[in-house]
Amino acid sequence: MSAAEVDAYIAGFPEPVRAALEGLRAAIRARLPEGAGERISYRIPAFEVNGRVVVFFAGYARHLGLYPLPPTEDAELEALLAPYRSGAASLRFPIEAPLPEDAVAGAMRAILARRAV
Repeated sequence: MSAAEVDAYIAGFPEPVRAALEGLRAAIRARLPEGAGERISYRIPAFEVNGRVVVFFAGYARHLGLYPLPPTEDAELEALLAPYRSGAASLRFPIEAPLPEDAVAGAMRAILARRAV
């Protein structure tokens, strides 16, 4: 599995979902350590570090998903993520709104801290 398969996954969506997915992909990659890889797992894109999946993302007709988001005791981070929470371990970002870079950054900090990457 490779970044080419992730490219194909994203290419299968119409605009504006495709552009939103590319934006989320870039925002996630910018927060991962050097050498992080991409692959398809569970039929959606995933980023891995040292051969271990740390985060998944996916596209849908009206939103993007980011998974899994671990629980956090950080009240400020929880307040930032609250508008995007969808269940206990996932975030949904509406396609029609700009990607909330601060929420993605906060989520990635929590994910990477939990995974001890």
